[in-house]
Amino acid sequence: MMSNLTSLNLPSDPLSVDSDEARARAKLVLTLRGLGIGDRAVLSAIERVPRRLFLSAAHHGLAYEDSSIPIECGQAVLAPSFVARIVQSLQIEAGQRILEVGTGSGYQAAVLAHLGAEVDSIDRYSTLASLARQRIAALKLSNVRIHKGDGLEGLKQNAPFHRIVLTGAVTEIPEALLSQLGPRGILIAPVGEPSAPQRLVRIIRGDDKDEQQVLEIVRMVSLTKGRSERL
Repeated sequence: MMSNLTSLNLPSDPLSVDSDEARARAKLVLTLRGLGIGDRAVLSAIERVPRRLFLSAAHHGLAYEDSSIPIECGQAVLAPSFVARIVQSLQIEAGQRILEVGTGSGYQAAVLAHLGAEVDSIDRYSTLASLARQRIAALKLSNVRIHKGDGLEGLKQNAPFHRIVLTGAVTEIPEALLSQLGPRGILIAPVGEPSAPQRLVRIIRGDDKDEQQVLEIVRMVSLTKGRSERL
């Protein structure tokens, strides 16, 4: 039996949308367009995902604000504009296999799934993995699989991936993840020291040499090696 910490009180129909929520979602999309997000598929995916489902009841009123919001295990749901920029930069096509390192609430995985990707998402925290599985199941997203494990080791058994995205910072890209990126694949990760601004780096796998770009400067929580034994 699950403890209260790892079980959710989900609404009977998590996909239902009342008029207030529909307006809030539409307003969020307009905000994202104003911030330069032009990919219609990405905007549609974000509009379709009920972000409130990935937050505690106390934060439901902030669900469609463009801000990061704290969740369990000292983590946070990333701001929709940041998720949109990441997902747009991944240049996803339907059917591609994606590895997400750092599941968190499962929100970004749900957005990726609405783009038609096959998503494997991994988190070191049992609590987060369990809650994310419940949310993904409630949304009937059969193209998302949540794993508990050391994300910095990737999922070798499911490689290669067309896309890999890290939701936390690393001081350098783990070779284990690079080795699981397929030809012409794209990897995005914040790279830098925990106490300093980090470079959001996009790596495009080349035949002879990888192409590397810096997308922007960010400040993100660092990913931790290994699995959590307590949470």
